[in-house]
Amino acid sequence: MKLSSLIQQSAEQLSLAQVAFGHGTTNAADEAAWLVLWALSLALDTDVSDDAFNVHLTSAQVATAQSLIAQRISSRKPAAYLTQEAWLQGVSFYIDERAIVPRSLIAEVLAEGSIDPWLDPSTTRVLDLCTGNGSLGILAALAYPNITVLGLDLSKDALAVAQINIERHGLAGRMTLAESDGLAKADGVFDLILCNPPYVNAKNMSELPAEFKCEPALALAGGSDGMDFVRSLLQDVATQLSPQGVLVLEIGNERPYFEAAFPLLEVVWLETSAGEDQVCLITHAALTP
Repeated sequence: MKLSSLIQQSAEQLSLAQVAFGHGTTNAADEAAWLVLWALSLALDTDVSDDAFNVHLTSAQVATAQSLIAQRISSRKPAAYLTQEAWLQGVSFYIDERAIVPRSLIAEVLAEGSIDPWLDPSTTRVLDLCTGNGSLGILAALAYPNITVLGLDLSKDALAVAQINIERHGLAGRMTLAESDGLAKADGVFDLILCNPPYVNAKNMSELPAEFKCEPALALAGGSDGMDFVRSLLQDVATQLSPQGVLVLEIGNERPYFEAAFPLLEVVWLETSAGEDQVCLITHAALTP
């Protein structure tokens, strides 16, 4: 069997099994390519249409890849948990079931420089709140070489995963971690606060596909309207921002609930691949009218 045929067959199996996507891929073809290439120790950017790569596989290679596809279907675990690797804006991160699979749209605005016009030239301190596996803080450190980052999370397990990634990217001198309930351990003030909080409302939590239920609920569930953590954050965050500081907040599909909870709050909605209603920027001035 050729590599391309194996990927096509695997995609058909994933589609037939009705697995859910959203943890790095959005469709069966991409998910199949990711899993097959990983199983065969091939680069994920391998061009399977190129005859130089589209070789006939051994029966052992086919069996190895098919076993991983079968595991994906039977376990309903996100592919990233099976490979223990996730990619965000072209950067590789270690991941396992102790932390949510990194997929925050905030990564896009960091990579594209969308927030740069709001940042003070003297920006040096960044807080990655609800850091999870540390990916946003790490991407910020890579984007802005003169900053230091503090990553906070309530989960000790997630922080252990984040530490692996900090060391993996050689950022131990610029990014530190602390266990914290919200802003409790946020010492001093910050020029930029990044936050991808738990924001899924109760109804949507109950309807999540099995793949999402493999993730720590602590990182997803935001209460009846999804805004429990956000309410607490916006009540206190102004004291943690420098006068020119900004908060970049992801609220996913919960904009109606966000606007109902904070009808008078002035925010800037940032464009992402998912639209202009999932990530917002809030200035210190807006938080202290």
